[in-house]
Amino acid sequence: MVVVACSESEKSPFNYRGLELSLPIDQVVEALEARGFAVDSAASDSGNTVVLANPSEKYRVLIAYENQNVKAIQETYHVSTNDSTRRLWQQLRDDMEKELGAWPNCPMLKDDHKVANFDASDGFISIILENTYKPTLKVLYTPKKKAK
Repeated sequence: MVVVACSESEKSPFNYRGLELSLPIDQVVEALEARGFAVDSAASDSGNTVVLANPSEKYRVLIAYENQNVKAIQETYHVSTNDSTRRLWQQLRDDMEKELGAWPNCPMLKDDHKVANFDASDGFISIILENTYKPTLKVLYTPKKKAK
């Protein structure tokens, strides 16, 4: 196991694809809209979740929030076969390992169910593959609760 030592000044804020998760929900949504995502109002739940999609991306984004604070962001990938979800899971896991410079905690590693959990500075990132009846691949970004 590799241990990565960082001073507080070297740690970057926990982010979702370059967006700090400490930003208010309105700013996160505006930034994603600027990247070509559009709000899916039929799938969103006003006051709790916002769902965004971009036709040029393989995933949809669900943002859970409370009082303008982001609680979690989930990417749900649309991939057609079990083999392609397994390959994409491995690619996402390897990319995240390189980006964070840390090994994931993998409590489940079966052919059709894989989980890789990363502890990333101020939050957690989980890459979850579930192929029980249809291929399902999710990446979940969850900020850590700040001590008051």
